[in-house]
Amino acid sequence: MLVALPVVGVVDGWWLTAHFPLRTLRVQGDLQRVDRAQLRATVLPYAQRGFFAVDLGQVQRAVDRLPWVEQAQVRKHWPDVLELRISEYRPFARWGATRLLSAHGHLFPAGKVQVPAGLPLLDGPEARVPEVVALYNQAREQLANAGGVRGVAIDRRGSWSITLADGTQVVLGRDDPSSRLERFAALLPQLIAQNPQRRLLRADLRYTNGFALRWAVPEAAASPARAPTPLPNTGSRT
Repeated sequence: MLVALPVVGVVDGWWLTAHFPLRTLRVQGDLQRVDRAQLRATVLPYAQRGFFAVDLGQVQRAVDRLPWVEQAQVRKHWPDVLELRISEYRPFARWGATRLLSAHGHLFPAGKVQVPAGLPLLDGPEARVPEVVALYNQAREQLANAGGVRGVAIDRRGSWSITLADGTQVVLGRDDPSSRLERFAALLPQLIAQNPQRRLLRADLRYTNGFALRWAVPEAAASPARAPTPLPNTGSRT
């Protein structure tokens, strides 16, 4: 019996595969970037084992590794159907040079698929994704009148910076970036109104009692150093 049982198992496996093959692959989901040909090629080796022998867990793990697949569910339906329910990544932002951030907060490689135009550029340590997204959402709301926000980043030293839609660089530093941004956003319309002929190139908000601003000037004009612009007296120190 000890010798015969493994042989019976092999014969039964062959018989079940031959007599109950999987003939239909059913894919559900709004797939715009997942390569369907690659999907079929990935599933085929597992599906060839037949209805009873196919390992659904192996199929799911293999599909999960495909580019742009955020989540996959695998089921089988009698007598010959293998069904895949696939959720595709919905890109929320670019992250650094090679990755994207999904609407659910997952980082994933962009691969060779064309990245949608107009995504903001976010960057920072992976562990700080929620903080970067939170500051971006705040900046997008508070700086909407300035044309919007192109990107938000935190470097390895913990220093925050924002890039506006027109390319203006806003340096927030490491301490309390949310409050610094709020104060700057409240004064930005006034600063722009006072300089209607010049574009703001850079704002350094790391000063205690003001901002250091650099404005665009004609090429023929000199570019003297600018002292920090004092904040209006609001009764509190920044």
